[in-house]
Amino acid sequence: MPLESCMILLDNSEFMRNGDYVPTRLEAQQDAANLLVGAKTQSHPESTVGVTAGTDLLVSPTEDVGKILNALHGVAMKSAQPDITASVQVASLALKHRKNKNGSQRIVLFVGSPLVNVENRALAKAGRQLKKNNVAIDVVAMGELEANEDKLRELVDAANGRSEDGAERTCHLVTIPAGVLPSDVLASSPVVHGGTGGSAFAASAAAAAATGGAGAGAGGNDFGGNSFAEFGGVDPNMDPELAMALRVSMEEERARQERLAAQQAAEAQAENDGSNNAAEGGSGGGAGGSGETPGTSGDAEMADAGSNDPPPSNTAMAAAAMDMGLSEDDALLQQALAMSMNENEPKKDDGDSKPSADAATGEEAAPMEAEAVEEDDDDDEAAMQMALQMSMQQGETKDDAAKSEEKDKNFESELLGSLGPGVDQNDPAVKAALENLKKDDGEDKGKDEDEK
Repeated sequence: MPLESCMILLDNSEFMRNGDYVPTRLEAQQDAANLLVGAKTQSHPESTVGVTAGTDLLVSPTEDVGKILNALHGVAMKSAQPDITASVQVASLALKHRKNKNGSQRIVLFVGSPLVNVENRALAKAGRQLKKNNVAIDVVAMGELEANEDKLRELVDAANGRSEDGAERTCHLVTIPAGVLPSDVLASSPVVHGGTGGSAFAASAAAAAATGGAGAGAGGNDFGGNSFAEFGGVDPNMDPELAMALRVSMEEERARQERLAAQQAAEAQAENDGSNNAAEGGSGGGAGGSGETPGTSGDAEMADAGSNDPPPSNTAMAAAAMDMGLSEDDALLQQALAMSMNENEPKKDDGDSKPSADAATGEEAAPMEAEAVEEDDDDDEAAMQMALQMSMQQGETKDDAAKSEEKDKNFESELLGSLGPGVDQNDPAVKAALENLKKDDGEDKGKDEDEK
């Protein structure tokens, strides 16, 4: 909203004690005035607000919110009937002598008592005077609507002046039904957002009018419902900066989700196109294969017979056997025979052979490889056991040889000792006889081992 100086005119007559507005007219008026003070002061940093009660000036236009609220809640009731025209003139003088001469001027008039002693001509004259001084006026009618509505409309029309059809009206009349909170109605009215204002309050009022207008007519505290949903549940009248930050954040998140959904839809469409192209290619290949002529079929068979392509896989052969009408056991038997035939065939060493593309043959070869690995492990264990046995036998043969040598030495010593003391053990004839004896024993042992 643009820079503005506003005067709030309160009704402090005895009629404001009535309880047709919760809790009373006076307190409901104070609540609505509190809303206006927050809206005006927060819409622009240099906007000012003043307060009058009847013809008493309580606060001149100022930026001090604390002083304004203190004056609002310190209003005392008077038994005298309010003089609308005099109150409007006092407010106009306060606006004329404001500190900041820049910006527009506006008066917000609350009326809650019957205008019995006020004539229509006086109200029209006051409206024209406001129009002459470039002062806009908004009238809020609370109670006594049947008696006051025509007169107050005369004041507003005079303040608006003659305007062309479709032109913006700067002065407004807001009537509040009994039982409805005035602050709820004002939040969605031009009194707060100025009709076409661009502040957060204008957005909140528009949302409230769109979602909760029916609630205002029904009455009660349920006015607006989810009117602050687009602000993350925060009332922009209480904290406009937080409400706008939440709104921007929610809009960014919504845009991000829309981009993500569009990307996923594009990926799904690409996958569908790829599958359709693959299906069309397969159907085209099948149609081309079925359209060959009988003359070419023989050539194709001869070419297949002379080609060096590998035989079909075992799984394909088993499937073909089942298609021929064989049972599952017969098909498995055929598959086993084919596997044994493939194992007996010599493998090619030209290095040009490639692994089969059939996934089923790879699955069948995996158990065979596992069995081969197990057989290799068994062979290794058997070889280790044989090596251990051989090493143990070699150790036993060495021990036997050592024992036999010791026995031979003992036998020689006993034999030479039995010959007597006159026999020379170093005699060549004696040594030759002992060597011949050893040779005979060795030949006997060799014959025994050969017989074994």
